[in-house]
Amino acid sequence: MLIILLILLLCLLPIGAQAQQKPRVVILTDVGQPDLEPDDTESLVHLLCYADQLEIEGIITSTGWNCDPYPTQSAAYRDSVVEAYQADVNNLMKRSGQKSFLCIDNENGSQEMGYWPSTEYIRSRCVMGSQRAGIKVIGKDNDSEGSELIIRLADENDERPIWVCAWGGANTLAQAIWKVKQTRTPEQLKAFLHKLRLYTITDQDMVYGMRMDLAYSSHQWMRREFADDLLFVWDEGTWQLQCTLGQDFWQQIKQQIQGHAALGKQYPDYKYGVEGDTPSFLNVIPNGLHNPEEPMQVGWGGYHTWALTKDSTTYAWTSWQEPVKTISETYYRRFYPDQLNDFIARIEWAETGRGNHNPVAIINGEKGTDAVVIMAKASQTITLDATASFDPDGDALTFKWWQQSGIGQTTATISHAASSSVKVKIPADSANDEIHIICEVHDISKHNLPAYRRIIIKTE
Repeated sequence: MLIILLILLLCLLPIGAQAQQKPRVVILTDVGQPDLEPDDTESLVHLLCYADQLEIEGIITSTGWNCDPYPTQSAAYRDSVVEAYQADVNNLMKRSGQKSFLCIDNENGSQEMGYWPSTEYIRSRCVMGSQRAGIKVIGKDNDSEGSELIIRLADENDERPIWVCAWGGANTLAQAIWKVKQTRTPEQLKAFLHKLRLYTITDQDMVYGMRMDLAYSSHQWMRREFADDLLFVWDEGTWQLQCTLGQDFWQQIKQQIQGHAALGKQYPDYKYGVEGDTPSFLNVIPNGLHNPEEPMQVGWGGYHTWALTKDSTTYAWTSWQEPVKTISETYYRRFYPDQLNDFIARIEWAETGRGNHNPVAIINGEKGTDAVVIMAKASQTITLDATASFDPDGDALTFKWWQQSGIGQTTATISHAASSSVKVKIPADSANDEIHIICEVHDISKHNLPAYRRIIIKTE
């Protein structure tokens, strides 16, 4: 009777209203045989190591460069990674001190940052999406469990946006949009689109040999028809650099990730590149570096500007042309060691139930991961103080302050950029501009784990 009462109480307790809620993500993946399509499996292992930071609303198997139609039996490779998560989740829970799971009804609600979902929940979100590619299949015969799930998620009474991360083609999302367009009013369609964000790893709504025929893809239709209502990030470059850097760091990955814990044992050797799909969800992890709603704020998912895309017809947030491509790749190289070390540290938790925590960056007394916004005047000197930052494990900290290029026209002067407190001198000719300062905090530990905080100085 006591056990029953405890279960009922757990199901009735609301998830803490004051706590930060996770960002919502839906994954569209063409995961397949690890010897043919290893990068999706690698990215899926990486993703589930961050299940406490992202509310994984769907892992939808669908078409991509390597398959049209998508072979339904390939979904078994996704399911194998989910089974590995089941073996490791009790150790991962120790990272946040979690003792048990919420009942499935509460897990299907909103989840707090730091909460590791049950395998039952993850399995319930694994469905099949569109099995064919291209704009020509969009229509009444292309509905799937995946497209219906996306519609259902967007209809929920939840103000958080849904980030759709396309590791293969985004045909499943296009089908959901098509159905809503056919069955609802224009105002209802706009409301639906405003709940969605799309980050695509190149354009894979076709087989690889057709990749230059961009008009074949449903992606072009979404960009053309819904440019004012659907935030569309088309990544070209960041994913390729992720593949290249993974090869450069392969020995470290092989020694410290592959074969460690059940999840690491699912991590295959690379073929074309390592984890090419990972930038899509790294972009959403709330680590204080950026706001994914603002693609020009550089983060673990790159740096993108609104521009004409590779199809020479439509516009999106992208980084395929210079000088944006070089800016994005320069920053990505800077952050890659941080994101790799962070992943390795989580694999250690999965394997042993012990490990290191990230430091916590506090700027001018403000906690959290949202940007610190400061109003200032030209010629003013601003003090930015991170001395209240701390490490949960008691490790010593290092600090680094720098200004992001590519936003605003003003270059500020930062004094003592390696100290915990700095002064930022605003030039006299900086009225009506924005200055974005990043504070990097690392602990002095085996992996030098990071924390970040963005400070936005708006000059009046």
